[in-house]
Amino acid sequence: MIETVRNAWKIPDLRKKLLYVIFALIVFRFGYAIYVPYVDTAALGAQFMASNSGNLLGYFNILAGGGLQQASIFALSIYPYINSSIIIQLLQVAIPALERLAKEGGEEGKKKINFITRCLTLLLAAVMGFSYQLLLKSYGVMTRTDLWSIIVVIMTFIAGSMFVMWLGERITQKGIGNGISMILLVGIVSRGPTAVPTIINGFKTGSMIVLKLLIILVTFVAIIAFIIYITNAERRIPVQYAKRVVGRKQYGGQSTHLPMKVNMSGVMPVIFASTIVSVPATIVAFTQPAEGTFLYKFANNWFAQNAPAYIIIYVLLIFAFAYFYSAIQFNPIEVANNLRKNGGFIPGFRPGRPTSDFITKVLNKVTLMGAIFLAIIAGLPLIMSNIPGLATLGVGGTSVMIMVGVILETTKAIENEMLMRHYKGFLE
Repeated sequence: MIETVRNAWKIPDLRKKLLYVIFALIVFRFGYAIYVPYVDTAALGAQFMASNSGNLLGYFNILAGGGLQQASIFALSIYPYINSSIIIQLLQVAIPALERLAKEGGEEGKKKINFITRCLTLLLAAVMGFSYQLLLKSYGVMTRTDLWSIIVVIMTFIAGSMFVMWLGERITQKGIGNGISMILLVGIVSRGPTAVPTIINGFKTGSMIVLKLLIILVTFVAIIAFIIYITNAERRIPVQYAKRVVGRKQYGGQSTHLPMKVNMSGVMPVIFASTIVSVPATIVAFTQPAEGTFLYKFANNWFAQNAPAYIIIYVLLIFAFAYFYSAIQFNPIEVANNLRKNGGFIPGFRPGRPTSDFITKVLNKVTLMGAIFLAIIAGLPLIMSNIPGLATLGVGGTSVMIMVGVILETTKAIENEMLMRHYKGFLE
Protein backbone atom coordinates (compact mmCIF):
# COMPACT_ATOMS: atom_id res chain seq x y z
CA MET A 1 0.00 0.00 0.00
CA ILE A 2 2.85 2.42 0.82
CA GLU A 3 4.27 1.98 -2.68
CA THR A 4 0.82 2.55 -4.21
CA VAL A 5 0.31 5.79 -2.28
CA ARG A 6 3.84 6.93 -3.17
CA ASN A 7 3.19 6.39 -6.89
CA ALA A 8 -0.19 8.12 -6.66
CA TRP A 9 1.41 11.11 -4.93
CA LYS A 10 3.51 11.75 -8.03
CA ILE A 11 0.36 12.34 -10.14
CA PRO A 12 -0.98 15.91 -9.63
CA ASP A 13 -4.68 15.01 -9.85
CA LEU A 14 -4.37 12.13 -7.42
CA ARG A 15 -2.22 14.21 -5.09
CA LYS A 16 -5.03 16.79 -4.86
CA LYS A 17 -7.53 14.04 -4.05
CA LEU A 18 -5.27 12.56 -1.40
CA LEU A 19 -4.76 15.99 0.18
CA TYR A 20 -8.52 16.52 0.17
CA VAL A 21 -9.02 13.20 1.99
CA ILE A 22 -6.30 14.03 4.55
CA PHE A 23 -7.76 17.48 5.23
CA ALA A 24 -11.30 16.10 5.61
CA LEU A 25 -10.15 13.43 8.06
CA ILE A 26 -8.24 16.05 10.08
CA VAL A 27 -11.45 18.10 10.31
CA PHE A 28 -13.28 14.96 11.43
CA ARG A 29 -10.78 14.26 14.22
CA PHE A 30 -10.72 17.92 15.21
CA GLY A 31 -14.45 17.67 15.97
CA TYR A 32 -13.73 15.10 18.69
CA ALA A 33 -11.86 17.78 20.64
CA ILE A 34 -15.00 19.97 20.76
CA TYR A 35 -17.39 18.96 23.53
CA VAL A 36 -21.09 19.65 23.78
CA PRO A 37 -22.08 22.32 26.31
CA TYR A 38 -23.58 21.66 29.73
CA VAL A 39 -21.74 18.33 30.22
CA ASP A 40 -18.99 17.55 32.75
CA THR A 41 -16.73 15.49 30.44
CA ALA A 42 -14.23 14.60 33.18
CA ALA A 43 -16.91 12.94 35.32
CA LEU A 44 -18.49 11.34 32.25
CA GLY A 45 -15.29 9.59 31.08
CA ALA A 46 -14.73 7.61 34.27
CA GLN A 47 -18.40 6.75 34.79
CA PHE A 48 -18.98 5.77 31.16
CA MET A 49 -16.06 3.32 31.02
CA ALA A 50 -17.07 1.79 34.35
CA SER A 51 -20.69 1.25 33.28
CA ASN A 52 -20.44 0.43 29.55
CA SER A 53 -17.32 -1.66 29.03
CA GLY A 54 -19.31 -4.72 27.94
CA ASN A 55 -22.46 -3.43 26.28
CA LEU A 56 -23.54 -1.88 23.01
CA LEU A 57 -22.53 1.64 24.05
CA GLY A 58 -19.01 0.48 24.85
CA TYR A 59 -18.81 -1.30 21.49
CA PHE A 60 -19.98 1.81 19.63
CA ASN A 61 -17.60 3.95 21.66
CA ILE A 62 -14.63 1.88 20.44
CA LEU A 63 -15.70 2.08 16.79
CA ALA A 64 -16.54 5.79 17.13
CA GLY A 65 -13.10 6.74 18.40
CA GLY A 66 -14.14 7.40 21.99
CA GLY A 67 -16.67 10.10 21.14
CA LEU A 68 -19.38 8.76 23.45
CA GLN A 69 -17.25 8.81 26.60
CA GLN A 70 -16.14 12.37 25.80
CA ALA A 71 -19.57 13.74 24.77
CA SER A 72 -18.02 15.41 21.73
CA ILE A 73 -20.06 17.00 18.96
CA PHE A 74 -19.28 13.94 16.81
CA ALA A 75 -20.28 11.47 19.53
CA LEU A 76 -22.83 9.73 17.29
CA SER A 77 -20.25 9.62 14.48
CA ILE A 78 -21.43 7.93 11.29
CA TYR A 79 -23.66 5.30 12.93
CA PRO A 80 -27.06 6.89 12.21
CA TYR A 81 -26.13 6.88 8.50
CA ILE A 82 -24.82 3.30 8.60
CA ASN A 83 -27.94 2.08 10.37
CA SER A 84 -30.23 3.91 7.96
CA SER A 85 -28.36 2.45 4.98
CA ILE A 86 -28.79 -1.06 6.38
CA ILE A 87 -32.49 -0.47 7.05
CA ILE A 88 -33.06 0.80 3.50
CA GLN A 89 -31.27 -2.26 2.09
CA LEU A 90 -33.51 -4.55 4.11
CA LEU A 91 -36.64 -2.63 3.15
CA GLN A 92 -35.77 -3.00 -0.53
CA VAL A 93 -36.37 -6.74 -0.10
CA ALA A 94 -39.64 -6.27 1.78
CA ILE A 95 -41.07 -3.35 -0.24
CA PRO A 96 -41.30 -3.97 -4.03
CA ALA A 97 -41.58 -0.24 -4.79
CA LEU A 98 -38.21 0.46 -3.19
CA GLU A 99 -36.67 -2.51 -5.00
CA ARG A 100 -37.92 -1.25 -8.38
CA LEU A 101 -36.69 2.24 -7.54
CA ALA A 102 -33.19 0.94 -6.74
CA LYS A 103 -32.87 -1.43 -9.72
CA GLU A 104 -34.87 0.26 -12.49
CA GLY A 105 -34.88 3.91 -11.48
CA GLY A 106 -31.41 4.70 -12.86
CA GLU A 107 -29.70 7.87 -11.62
CA GLU A 108 -33.01 9.43 -10.62
CA GLY A 109 -33.85 6.34 -8.56
CA LYS A 110 -30.47 6.45 -6.81
CA LYS A 111 -31.04 10.10 -5.91
CA LYS A 112 -34.42 9.26 -4.37
CA ILE A 113 -32.94 6.35 -2.42
CA ASN A 114 -30.15 8.62 -1.13
CA PHE A 115 -32.72 11.24 -0.12
CA ILE A 116 -34.75 8.64 1.79
CA THR A 117 -31.56 7.40 3.45
CA ARG A 118 -30.62 10.92 4.56
CA CYS A 119 -34.09 11.56 5.97
CA LEU A 120 -33.94 8.30 7.92
CA THR A 121 -30.45 9.26 9.10
CA LEU A 122 -31.84 12.51 10.51
CA LEU A 123 -34.61 10.61 12.31
CA LEU A 124 -32.21 8.04 13.77
CA ALA A 125 -29.77 10.78 14.83
CA ALA A 126 -32.62 12.51 16.69
CA VAL A 127 -33.60 9.27 18.47
CA MET A 128 -29.99 8.40 19.34
CA GLY A 129 -29.24 11.96 20.44
CA PHE A 130 -32.30 12.01 22.72
CA SER A 131 -31.41 8.60 24.19
CA TYR A 132 -27.81 9.63 24.79
CA GLN A 133 -28.97 12.81 26.50
CA LEU A 134 -31.13 10.72 28.83
CA LEU A 135 -28.09 8.61 29.64
CA LEU A 136 -26.03 11.71 30.44
CA LYS A 137 -28.83 12.97 32.66
CA SER A 138 -29.02 9.62 34.51
CA TYR A 139 -25.27 9.76 35.15
CA GLY A 140 -25.66 13.20 36.72
CA VAL A 141 -22.93 14.72 34.54
CA MET A 142 -25.04 17.53 33.03
CA THR A 143 -24.36 20.91 34.62
CA ARG A 144 -27.80 22.16 33.53
CA THR A 145 -30.99 20.15 33.05
CA ASP A 146 -33.47 22.81 31.97
CA LEU A 147 -35.38 22.51 28.70
CA TRP A 148 -33.09 24.87 26.77
CA SER A 149 -29.90 22.97 27.69
CA ILE A 150 -31.51 19.64 26.77
CA ILE A 151 -32.54 20.99 23.35
CA VAL A 152 -29.03 22.39 22.75
CA VAL A 153 -27.37 19.07 23.63
CA ILE A 154 -29.68 17.01 21.42
CA MET A 155 -29.45 19.42 18.46
CA THR A 156 -25.64 19.45 18.77
CA PHE A 157 -25.51 15.66 18.55
CA ILE A 158 -27.83 15.69 15.52
CA ALA A 159 -25.87 18.43 13.74
CA GLY A 160 -22.58 16.63 14.40
CA SER A 161 -23.88 13.36 12.98
CA MET A 162 -25.29 15.01 9.85
CA PHE A 163 -22.03 16.90 9.31
CA VAL A 164 -20.05 13.65 9.53
CA MET A 165 -22.41 12.10 6.97
CA TRP A 166 -21.91 15.08 4.64
CA LEU A 167 -18.14 14.90 5.14
CA GLY A 168 -18.10 11.21 4.23
CA GLU A 169 -20.07 11.84 1.06
CA ARG A 170 -17.72 14.66 0.06
CA ILE A 171 -14.71 12.37 0.53
CA THR A 172 -16.36 9.82 -1.76
CA GLN A 173 -17.14 12.45 -4.42
CA LYS A 174 -13.96 14.53 -4.38
CA GLY A 175 -11.43 12.16 -2.83
CA ILE A 176 -10.45 8.54 -3.32
CA GLY A 177 -12.29 5.55 -1.88
CA ASN A 178 -15.39 5.32 0.29
CA GLY A 179 -15.58 8.26 2.67
CA ILE A 180 -17.90 6.53 5.15
CA SER A 181 -15.50 3.60 5.47
CA MET A 182 -12.53 5.92 5.95
CA ILE A 183 -14.29 7.79 8.75
CA LEU A 184 -15.02 4.46 10.42
CA LEU A 185 -11.36 3.47 10.00
CA VAL A 186 -10.04 6.71 11.52
CA GLY A 187 -12.37 6.30 14.51
CA ILE A 188 -11.04 2.80 15.20
CA VAL A 189 -7.37 3.69 14.67
CA SER A 190 -7.67 6.67 17.02
CA ARG A 191 -8.35 4.25 19.87
CA GLY A 192 -4.91 2.66 19.43
CA PRO A 193 -2.98 5.05 21.73
CA THR A 194 -5.54 4.35 24.46
CA ALA A 195 -5.61 0.57 24.01
CA VAL A 196 -1.83 0.05 24.08
CA PRO A 197 -1.28 1.45 27.63
CA THR A 198 -4.25 -0.63 28.83
CA ILE A 199 -2.63 -3.82 27.53
CA ILE A 200 0.76 -2.88 29.00
CA ASN A 201 -0.77 -2.16 32.41
CA GLY A 202 -2.47 -5.55 32.28
CA PHE A 203 0.89 -7.21 31.72
CA LYS A 204 2.43 -5.49 34.73
CA THR A 205 -0.04 -7.14 37.09
CA GLY A 206 0.66 -10.72 35.92
CA SER A 207 3.46 -13.13 35.19
CA MET A 208 4.99 -14.44 31.95
CA ILE A 209 4.84 -11.02 30.33
CA VAL A 210 6.95 -11.94 27.31
CA LEU A 211 4.86 -15.03 26.55
CA LYS A 212 1.59 -13.08 26.77
CA LEU A 213 2.95 -10.34 24.53
CA LEU A 214 4.14 -12.94 22.03
CA ILE A 215 0.71 -14.62 22.00
CA ILE A 216 -1.04 -11.32 21.28
CA LEU A 217 1.40 -10.34 18.51
CA VAL A 218 1.20 -13.74 16.82
CA THR A 219 -2.61 -13.74 17.08
CA PHE A 220 -2.81 -10.20 15.73
CA VAL A 221 -0.61 -10.99 12.69
CA ALA A 222 -2.44 -14.27 12.05
CA ILE A 223 -5.83 -12.53 12.16
CA ILE A 224 -4.68 -9.89 9.66
CA ALA A 225 -3.27 -12.51 7.28
CA PHE A 226 -6.43 -14.60 7.60
CA ILE A 227 -8.66 -11.59 6.91
CA ILE A 228 -6.67 -10.59 3.82
CA TYR A 229 -6.75 -14.15 2.47
CA ILE A 230 -10.51 -14.64 2.97
CA THR A 231 -11.37 -11.12 1.78
CA ASN A 232 -9.70 -11.79 -1.59
CA ALA A 233 -10.90 -15.43 -1.81
CA GLU A 234 -13.71 -16.28 -4.22
CA ARG A 235 -15.39 -19.30 -5.78
CA ARG A 236 -15.36 -19.10 -9.57
CA ILE A 237 -18.12 -20.94 -11.43
CA PRO A 238 -17.21 -21.52 -15.11
CA VAL A 239 -19.62 -19.98 -17.62
CA GLN A 240 -19.74 -20.68 -21.36
CA TYR A 241 -21.54 -18.46 -23.89
CA ALA A 242 -23.06 -20.08 -26.97
CA LYS A 243 -21.98 -19.01 -30.44
CA ARG A 244 -24.39 -16.88 -32.46
CA VAL A 245 -24.13 -15.96 -36.12
CA VAL A 246 -25.65 -12.61 -37.08
CA GLY A 247 -25.18 -11.89 -40.78
CA ARG A 248 -21.52 -12.50 -41.50
CA LYS A 249 -20.36 -11.99 -37.91
CA GLN A 250 -20.08 -14.54 -35.13
CA TYR A 251 -20.84 -13.56 -31.55
CA GLY A 252 -20.33 -15.42 -28.28
CA GLY A 253 -18.33 -18.55 -27.72
CA GLN A 254 -16.30 -17.02 -24.88
CA SER A 255 -15.46 -18.83 -21.67
CA THR A 256 -15.61 -16.81 -18.46
CA HIS A 257 -16.53 -17.35 -14.84
CA LEU A 258 -19.08 -16.22 -12.26
CA PRO A 259 -17.21 -14.97 -9.15
CA MET A 260 -18.71 -15.57 -5.70
CA LYS A 261 -16.76 -14.05 -2.81
CA VAL A 262 -16.31 -16.23 0.25
CA ASN A 263 -17.05 -13.35 2.64
CA MET A 264 -19.87 -11.90 0.57
CA SER A 265 -21.66 -10.25 3.49
CA GLY A 266 -18.57 -8.45 4.81
CA VAL A 267 -18.65 -7.36 8.43
CA MET A 268 -22.42 -6.75 8.55
CA PRO A 269 -23.35 -10.07 10.26
CA VAL A 270 -20.88 -9.29 13.05
CA ILE A 271 -22.34 -5.80 13.53
CA PHE A 272 -25.91 -7.16 13.60
CA ALA A 273 -24.98 -9.95 16.04
CA SER A 274 -23.03 -7.55 18.29
CA THR A 275 -25.99 -5.21 18.41
CA ILE A 276 -28.46 -7.91 19.46
CA VAL A 277 -26.33 -9.66 22.11
CA SER A 278 -25.44 -6.29 23.64
CA VAL A 279 -29.08 -5.27 24.15
CA PRO A 280 -29.46 -6.73 27.70
CA ALA A 281 -26.32 -4.97 28.99
CA THR A 282 -27.40 -1.76 27.27
CA ILE A 283 -30.84 -1.93 28.94
CA VAL A 284 -29.10 -2.34 32.28
CA ALA A 285 -26.95 0.73 31.51
CA PHE A 286 -30.05 2.85 30.83
CA THR A 287 -32.34 1.50 33.59
CA GLN A 288 -29.62 0.85 36.21
CA PRO A 289 -31.46 -1.89 38.18
CA ALA A 290 -30.40 -2.75 41.69
CA GLU A 291 -27.87 -5.53 42.25
CA GLY A 292 -29.49 -8.88 42.85
CA THR A 293 -32.50 -8.31 40.61
CA PHE A 294 -33.28 -10.71 37.77
CA LEU A 295 -32.42 -8.21 35.03
CA TYR A 296 -29.08 -7.36 36.64
CA LYS A 297 -28.08 -11.03 37.04
CA PHE A 298 -29.35 -11.93 33.58
CA ALA A 299 -27.28 -9.20 31.88
CA ASN A 300 -24.12 -9.65 33.93
CA ASN A 301 -24.03 -13.46 34.26
CA TRP A 302 -25.38 -14.53 30.86
CA PHE A 303 -24.56 -11.62 28.58
CA ALA A 304 -21.19 -10.45 29.82
CA GLN A 305 -18.72 -10.41 26.92
CA ASN A 306 -16.60 -13.25 28.33
CA ALA A 307 -19.56 -15.45 29.36
CA PRO A 308 -19.89 -18.78 27.48
CA ALA A 309 -23.59 -18.14 26.76
CA TYR A 310 -22.75 -14.77 25.23
CA ILE A 311 -20.09 -16.29 22.94
CA ILE A 312 -22.36 -19.17 21.83
CA ILE A 313 -25.33 -16.92 21.05
CA TYR A 314 -22.99 -14.45 19.35
CA VAL A 315 -21.58 -17.12 17.02
CA LEU A 316 -25.03 -18.53 16.19
CA LEU A 317 -26.33 -15.07 15.31
CA ILE A 318 -23.31 -14.49 13.06
CA PHE A 319 -24.17 -17.66 11.12
CA ALA A 320 -27.84 -16.67 10.85
CA PHE A 321 -27.12 -13.14 9.64
CA ALA A 322 -24.42 -14.34 7.22
CA TYR A 323 -26.96 -16.53 5.41
CA PHE A 324 -29.61 -13.82 5.59
CA TYR A 325 -27.36 -11.10 4.18
CA SER A 326 -25.97 -13.31 1.39
CA ALA A 327 -29.55 -14.19 0.38
CA ILE A 328 -30.31 -10.48 0.10
CA GLN A 329 -27.22 -9.65 -1.93
CA PHE A 330 -27.13 -12.64 -4.29
CA ASN A 331 -30.23 -14.03 -6.03
CA PRO A 332 -29.47 -17.35 -7.80
CA ILE A 333 -32.74 -17.30 -9.77
CA GLU A 334 -32.02 -13.82 -11.12
CA VAL A 335 -28.44 -14.79 -12.03
CA ALA A 336 -29.65 -17.93 -13.83
CA ASN A 337 -32.23 -15.92 -15.79
CA ASN A 338 -29.62 -13.35 -16.82
CA LEU A 339 -27.30 -16.10 -18.04
CA ARG A 340 -30.08 -17.64 -20.11
CA LYS A 341 -31.06 -14.28 -21.63
CA ASN A 342 -27.47 -13.61 -22.67
CA GLY A 343 -26.92 -17.09 -24.09
CA GLY A 344 -24.71 -18.26 -21.25
CA PHE A 345 -24.76 -21.56 -19.40
CA ILE A 346 -22.77 -23.48 -16.82
CA PRO A 347 -21.18 -26.58 -18.35
CA GLY A 348 -23.02 -29.72 -17.21
CA PHE A 349 -26.22 -27.91 -16.20
CA ARG A 350 -29.20 -26.94 -18.31
CA PRO A 351 -30.33 -23.29 -18.29
CA GLY A 352 -33.14 -22.37 -15.92
CA ARG A 353 -34.01 -24.32 -12.78
CA PRO A 354 -31.01 -26.71 -12.80
CA THR A 355 -28.62 -23.76 -13.09
CA SER A 356 -30.27 -21.83 -10.24
CA ASP A 357 -30.27 -24.95 -8.03
CA PHE A 358 -26.55 -25.45 -8.65
CA ILE A 359 -25.78 -21.80 -7.92
CA THR A 360 -27.84 -22.01 -4.71
CA LYS A 361 -25.91 -25.10 -3.60
CA VAL A 362 -22.57 -23.37 -4.24
CA LEU A 363 -23.81 -20.20 -2.51
CA ASN A 364 -24.74 -22.15 0.63
CA LYS A 365 -21.29 -23.75 0.79
CA VAL A 366 -19.51 -20.45 0.23
CA THR A 367 -21.69 -18.71 2.82
CA LEU A 368 -20.90 -21.45 5.34
CA MET A 369 -17.16 -20.88 4.91
CA GLY A 370 -17.66 -17.12 5.19
CA ALA A 371 -19.73 -17.54 8.37
CA ILE A 372 -17.05 -19.76 9.91
CA PHE A 373 -14.47 -17.12 9.05
CA LEU A 374 -16.53 -14.36 10.69
CA ALA A 375 -17.18 -16.49 13.77
CA ILE A 376 -13.46 -17.17 14.21
CA ILE A 377 -12.45 -13.53 13.75
CA ALA A 378 -15.16 -12.16 16.06
CA GLY A 379 -15.11 -14.95 18.65
CA LEU A 380 -11.37 -15.48 19.08
CA PRO A 381 -10.75 -12.23 21.06
CA LEU A 382 -13.71 -13.10 23.33
CA ILE A 383 -12.30 -16.56 24.01
CA MET A 384 -8.83 -15.12 24.64
CA SER A 385 -10.31 -12.67 27.16
CA ASN A 386 -11.06 -15.66 29.42
CA ILE A 387 -7.34 -16.53 29.59
CA PRO A 388 -5.75 -14.95 32.70
CA GLY A 389 -3.65 -11.96 31.74
CA LEU A 390 -5.18 -11.57 28.28
CA ALA A 391 -8.45 -9.97 29.39
CA THR A 392 -7.04 -6.58 28.46
CA LEU A 393 -6.75 -7.50 24.77
CA GLY A 394 -7.69 -4.17 23.23
CA VAL A 395 -8.02 -5.06 19.55
CA GLY A 396 -11.20 -6.93 18.66
CA GLY A 397 -11.59 -9.06 15.58
CA THR A 398 -14.39 -6.85 14.26
CA SER A 399 -12.26 -3.73 14.48
CA VAL A 400 -9.32 -5.43 12.75
CA MET A 401 -11.63 -6.74 10.02
CA ILE A 402 -12.99 -3.26 9.35
CA MET A 403 -9.50 -1.73 9.27
CA VAL A 404 -8.06 -4.34 6.92
CA GLY A 405 -11.12 -4.24 4.67
CA VAL A 406 -11.07 -0.45 4.35
CA ILE A 407 -7.31 -0.40 3.67
CA LEU A 408 -7.67 -3.04 0.93
CA GLU A 409 -10.63 -1.20 -0.57
CA THR A 410 -8.81 2.14 -0.58
CA THR A 411 -5.68 0.60 -2.10
CA LYS A 412 -7.73 -0.89 -4.94
CA ALA A 413 -9.45 2.46 -5.51
CA ILE A 414 -6.07 4.22 -5.80
CA GLU A 415 -4.78 1.55 -8.18
CA ASN A 416 -7.91 1.90 -10.33
CA GLU A 417 -7.45 5.67 -10.49
CA MET A 418 -3.83 5.22 -11.59
CA LEU A 419 -4.85 2.61 -14.17
CA MET A 420 -7.49 4.92 -15.63
CA ARG A 421 -4.96 7.71 -16.04
CA HIS A 422 -2.49 5.28 -17.60
CA TYR A 423 -4.99 4.24 -20.26
CA LYS A 424 -6.07 7.84 -20.78
CA GLY A 425 -2.50 8.91 -21.44
CA PHE A 426 -2.00 5.93 -23.75
CA LEU A 427 -5.08 6.81 -25.83
CA GLU A 428 -4.05 10.46 -26.07
